Amino acid sequence: NGLPAEVVYCGNCSLTEPVQGTPVDAGRLVLSPTRTYAPVVKAILDSHRGDVHGMIHCSGGAQTKVMNFVGNVHVIKDNLFEVPPLFELIRRNSGAEPSEMYKVFNMGHRFEIYLPAEHAAEVIRISESFGIPAKIVGHVEDAPANRLVIKSEFGTFEY
Repeated sequence: NGLPAEVVYCGNCSLTEPVQGTPVDAGRLVLSPTRTYAPVVKAILDSHRGDVHGMIHCSGGAQTKVMNFVGNVHVIKDNLFEVPPLFELIRRNSGAEPSEMYKVFNMGHRFEIYLPAEHAAEVIRISESFGIPAKIVGHVEDAPANRLVIKSEFGTFEY
C-alpha cells in the first residue's frame, strides 16, 4: 500500500500478452514456479560427493554469485545455455544492460556444480536422467585475485 502507483507495474506488456519463443503468456511466464534441484543434487552427491568442490544455486546473486565463495581464481563461463525468452522480455522492458542482467538474474543458467572435468560426463548424465539439461559451461583457473568472465550472446563481461 505504501508504493506509489507509478512504480507498481512498469512493463510494456499485459499479463495475457503472448511472448515470442514460448507457448505461454507473459503472466504465466513470470509466475511459473522454479524447479527444485534437490533430487538431482542428492543423486550427484551419492555418487560424487568427494569430487564436488562447490555448488551454486544462481539466484540471489545470479551469474556473479560464485565470486562470493571462491578465492584466487578466474572463473570463465563461455558456454552458457541460451537465454530464455523471459529474460529478454525483462531486459527489453527494463532497459537494463546485459552486464547488469547477469548480476541480477540467472539468465536461464540456474545451478552450477564445480568439480574436475573428468567427472562432468557422469554428472551431466545424472542431471539428464531427471529431464534436466546439463552441460559444461566453463572452467576455473588459478589467478592472483578473483575474476569472472562471462562470454554470451550479448558479449563478454568481466566482473
